[in-house]
Amino acid sequence: MMRLKYSKLSTIQTARLCEHFVAGTPARTAAELVGVNKNSAALFYHRLREIIAAQIEDGSPIEGDESYFGGHRKGKRGRGAAGKVAVFGILKRGGRVYTKMILNSRQTALIPIIKAKVEPDSIVFSDSFPAYDVLDVAGLRHHRINHQKSFVIGPGSHINGIENFWSQTKRHMRRYNGIPRHHFHLFLKECEWRFNYGSPAELLKILRTWIKLSISKAC
Repeated sequence: MMRLKYSKLSTIQTARLCEHFVAGTPARTAAELVGVNKNSAALFYHRLREIIAAQIEDGSPIEGDESYFGGHRKGKRGRGAAGKVAVFGILKRGGRVYTKMILNSRQTALIPIIKAKVEPDSIVFSDSFPAYDVLDVAGLRHHRINHQKSFVIGPGSHINGIENFWSQTKRHMRRYNGIPRHHFHLFLKECEWRFNYGSPAELLKILRTWIKLSISKAC
């Protein structure tokens, strides 16, 4: 394991913090277990998320859906709820998920992402939200799932995969006592990375490779 540029952490400390990050150990707890300052551990975690986000940005059916993140509060939830962070996600069946923060869930926000990430003539499943109507004329084979009637309309006709990702992401983020909005995209990309790359051993292997790449680019 190589050290991040300008980091004062030793090679051993770096390796152990990477293992705790992969295991989902909060930075404060990891700092105590590794024997480093809590601010140093928090900064190291932040730099790992930056590395992950930078790497991720660089024919199967596809699921599209948006979700909303924020603290528990009274009032309207989901679409149209105040004070929430809106996120759009695309999942290729048997493949990887891609997520992006959006200002709102209107067509003008969603369609550029879909066109950039979904190949023409793909099969796309979404819920019945009106913003997805444009998919019918966007060169895609669009199928709607009306959740008021059913969550599945036939074999393979569902958006359970992307909704499973939202569930896992929200469960992971609940362990933090609030996430600053300006850093939220980094936590989101962390969850995308965890979902896409599988087992802890594989996650650690990939993280080590990406750290080395970031160091080589910085030199």
